[in-house]
Amino acid sequence: MTTVTVQFPADWPATEQRARAVQDELRARVVLDEPGPPPGTGRVTGVDVAYDDERDVVAAAAVVLDAATLAVVAEATAVGRISFPYVPGLLAFREIPTVRAALEALPCPPGLVVCDGYGLAHPRRFGLASHLGVLTGLPTIGVAKNPFTFTHDDPDAPRGSTSPLLAGADEVGRAVRTRDGVKPVFVSVGHRVSLSNACAHTLALAPAYRLPETTRRADALCRAALRAATYPA
Repeated sequence: MTTVTVQFPADWPATEQRARAVQDELRARVVLDEPGPPPGTGRVTGVDVAYDDERDVVAAAAVVLDAATLAVVAEATAVGRISFPYVPGLLAFREIPTVRAALEALPCPPGLVVCDGYGLAHPRRFGLASHLGVLTGLPTIGVAKNPFTFTHDDPDAPRGSTSPLLAGADEVGRAVRTRDGVKPVFVSVGHRVSLSNACAHTLALAPAYRLPETTRRADALCRAALRAATYPA
């Protein structure tokens, strides 16, 4: 496994006003008319981050799985300084530099990237999955643990049931039941993937647990990387 140390770019937004302007500029580049790779084929990569705000450290992990078997193909982590203060709606600016560094450290192409968070299901329709997809050109989806500020009806109890995640009358994602009778996850398009395909990928990646294997493995790895960075042996 590769671990890299990163610093955020010198021109990275330092204010809320500048960050919102960057969101506005990049949002127009999101591609919504591609279906994305078929579920169960090629590679799929989970990314996640962990923070230690007191020590100003963020650790990111990228874990590549074989989409057919869910076996781990490659892993990489990156550790850096926190690149933006905590501001709801602007969390991508805290995570993108380190997540990109972890992706770039992988020894193989990542394929579809699954983010632990949001894409279009975001107050400004440009969450982490969309932001990362536009910057890298990779197909991306967001799979979140909660619906953020959006509304939804509870999906039917069986695994595979879905219901629209709504911002007013607009569908910005779907609640997806990955296990019978268990709380759903919330799936949204990031970049270069259709919503139906994003939901199909999520189900294919969650054969046994509520969360996709991509998220589970990336979460464990970034937490381990953070511990190693903040409490070295």
